Amino acid sequence: MLRLLSLFFNILFLLSCKGSKKPISISIVNFKVSKGDIRAIHGTGTDTLYYADSKGNIGYTYNKGKSWSKTTIKNDDRLIPNFRSIAVNKDTIFSLSIGTPALLYKTYKDSTKLIYTESHPKTFYDSMQFFKNSKIAIAVGDPTDVCPSILISYNHGNTWEKIKCNYLPKFEEGEAFFAASNTNIKIFEKKIWLVSGGSEARVLQSEDVGLTWTIHDTPIIQGKNTQGIYSVDFYDELNGIIFGGDFTKPKNNNANKAITKDGGKTWKLISDNAGPGYKSCVKYIPNSKGKKIIAVGKTGISYSKDGGKNWIELSDESFFVIQFINESFAWLGGQGRIGILNLKQPLTQ
Repeated sequence: MLRLLSLFFNILFLLSCKGSKKPISISIVNFKVSKGDIRAIHGTGTDTLYYADSKGNIGYTYNKGKSWSKTTIKNDDRLIPNFRSIAVNKDTIFSLSIGTPALLYKTYKDSTKLIYTESHPKTFYDSMQFFKNSKIAIAVGDPTDVCPSILISYNHGNTWEKIKCNYLPKFEEGEAFFAASNTNIKIFEKKIWLVSGGSEARVLQSEDVGLTWTIHDTPIIQGKNTQGIYSVDFYDELNGIIFGGDFTKPKNNNANKAITKDGGKTWKLISDNAGPGYKSCVKYIPNSKGKKIIAVGKTGISYSKDGGKNWIELSDESFFVIQFINESFAWLGGQGRIGILNLKQPLTQ
């Protein structure tokens, strides 16, 4: 693997904090690891990251990017899967492709096995996550019937079953999910939040590990198949944020971000017609009391220190996804590359 020369840059922004001005300094290190898009990443620490890309590659590093290994997967029809979803259970990697047929692989050490497949003209899975206990996992996809497609595994990902529509909320015609960053699922203890787009932009919620579901409206822009919610994050069981917009109009910032303070039942727009436009991924910075947020997308990296009311631009580098390991270190996934974001002065002011 070719490791690019580290791209270091310091960007100084003046932020007002009780009348004082303090600088923010960040650096980004890039690693060219693929020729495909990397929208699915899973970091388990500052040294270890797993990724799945659009060219059928499953890759990883155990030494903070000093060296990389990868496996390229092709199914029996020589179809190269386009991976947008990844989940990791200890040292076992699960990767799920978009489109039909859906191909869900289990990779352990040097062995890769196809463990679930689904063929339907409308099959399109978008994201996948494990619960913290690593026993239960969920994958979500677009409707093939009158409800969303939801897969559940109760045995560490070894087998998967699709939830029947009579146990799920109904979707409207044209409502679906987005496979932009593997972050339209958020899990907090036993709770699950899923976010949709298209004709409707709504939040599906389960408080009992997916046994029962409710669905809630949001004020996020909706109505066209490119509009809606692309990413969701929760700082705790009550405070969350949803982010999206229209990826064909990335600078439009109307009705593209909202917060909840009641666990996802109601949502309120923030910085409407201000701040960043379309973003594919949003994350709270750990240990920030739910105030510090970073969102990434094709137009760059944006930061808020006040729960999303106001934003500044940290970088114009394009990434699809970000995952924080701690308050000063995050992994990034982009077009053919993995990045490391270092907050040299953690964004705590």
